[in-house]
Amino acid sequence: MPVPFEALIPLGIIVAMTGVTGTLLNYTKRIRHEGKPPRISLDTWDTQMMERDRRLTGSAHRQSVACFLWNILSFYQLNN
Repeated sequence: MPVPFEALIPLGIIVAMTGVTGTLLNYTKRIRHEGKPPRISLDTWDTQMMERDRRLTGSAHRQSVACFLWNILSFYQLNN
């Protein structure tokens, strides 16, 4: 029994909107986490490390060596 072509138009719209919704959700999650995939099932250790990274670098999702280098340079200037 053939499928009437009128049924394919709503099916295409539903598939397209589902794909658009999933893509936008993935995009907004990655933007919120600065380009990295969201972290899943965080335990206490992960939460503490995210808090430490946030205090050191200003961001809970990225680590930076710039703060470390700044601390070394300021310590070197104080001792010389």
